[in-house]
Amino acid sequence: MTNKVYWYIVCLAICVGTMAQPNQRPNFIIILADDLGYNDLGIHGSEEIKTPNIDALAQSGLLFSQGYVSSPVCSPSRAGLITGINQVEFGYDNNLAENQNGFDPQFAGLPINQKTIAETLANQGYTTGLIGKWHLGHQDQFHPQNRGFKEFWGYLGGSHDYFETEVENKSRFAPIICNYKKPGPLTYITDDKGQECVDFIKRHQNEPFFLFASFNAPHSPMQAKPADLKRYEHIKDPNRRTYAAMVHSLDENVGNIVQSLESLGLRENTLVVFLSDNGGPCDQNYSLNSPLRGQKGILLEGGVRVPFIFSWPGSLPQGQLYEHPVSSLDLAPTFEYLASGGVSISYSGTNLIPYLGTPHESTPHETLKWKFTISRAILDNGYKLVSIPDRLPMLYHLPTDISEKQNLALDSVELTKQLMKKLGQWDVSLPHPLFLEGAQWKEKQLNLYDKQYNLHTESRK
Repeated sequence: MTNKVYWYIVCLAICVGTMAQPNQRPNFIIILADDLGYNDLGIHGSEEIKTPNIDALAQSGLLFSQGYVSSPVCSPSRAGLITGINQVEFGYDNNLAENQNGFDPQFAGLPINQKTIAETLANQGYTTGLIGKWHLGHQDQFHPQNRGFKEFWGYLGGSHDYFETEVENKSRFAPIICNYKKPGPLTYITDDKGQECVDFIKRHQNEPFFLFASFNAPHSPMQAKPADLKRYEHIKDPNRRTYAAMVHSLDENVGNIVQSLESLGLRENTLVVFLSDNGGPCDQNYSLNSPLRGQKGILLEGGVRVPFIFSWPGSLPQGQLYEHPVSSLDLAPTFEYLASGGVSISYSGTNLIPYLGTPHESTPHETLKWKFTISRAILDNGYKLVSIPDRLPMLYHLPTDISEKQNLALDSVELTKQLMKKLGQWDVSLPHPLFLEGAQWKEKQLNLYDKQYNLHTESRK
């Protein structure tokens, strides 16, 4: 397929006019927040935390009202995002933690037979970079540079101190790893990541690139800059104040990344995706997921429904709300399609491009499925069924009950049976987990289903 014919097909699929730079393949940037609350952005109704840059990103593109991730915790969610395959389908059913008895630590990470989107794009001639958190394995075979990333600045674990580093054998203070320069001391890690992202864009402005901007904000530890804390001194709860200041810094650095694209003339040739890796753990980092019930660690909406934005001015609609379910699993097939004009493997996700231009009769997904340790869930044509060990199934109609308050399982027994069968048949087809986290997490997750959640927009001011 010639370059000219390929872009003609892509333009027809998007149905929004001519590409800004039709002789160039688009750049791709994923900006991934960590443990961000659903209601903690202006675009989702927050009046307490100001996020003008993330809001502007949504206004320049598509905001997905039903954007989902494939797991309610960090590591498996990232495994699904980076492969486009539902991670439990290759045994990634737990969060990555200390190795448990009976499991081989050589398998504690993203399986080497699973192709990442970085590898796919590198094979298409893209320069690939990861800035920030990895959390997909510490062994050499799992290292980002062995999984398709040409450049890496960051750390291998699941969290990091915001101000300190260089303490060996303590994951929170792990030294920053970088293969293209000697890392300097941290200033504030959110700002440091933002600057590294800007520098990556400048270095590779003349070639197609894929940047995975993997922030850890606002994941614990709860640490903010004094100046940002002062901006939110009107918030009485000191924990919520710190959280707001951390989100503020994340927003500023999203703005810096977008501004660098604009200043280099790359904005209209770059697809920028913003999302969180899971819902906010409101009992830990003082986030707010309203009007969603639930949080990080469980399969209610508050655990897996996240802020989700596509922005590609000139090639995708701007300032529109897309109301059909989409998934982080869709990123890999969408990126591959835009980079090469085709999709090379059987993804769990879907190439979204044919659905995003003009109104489309079909939707990307009639069904989405989740499994995470003790929990299973299925979303099918608006009905969501959640199954956990100590009770009857929970069935909700999300279009009329976004907060999952009214359990319809006993009122719609036949539908409950149908969805249980679909979910069960999928569940028994899955392989055994490659590793497990500590058993104590199972009880903690179960208890989160009974927790009372703030379903209103007001927080602990």
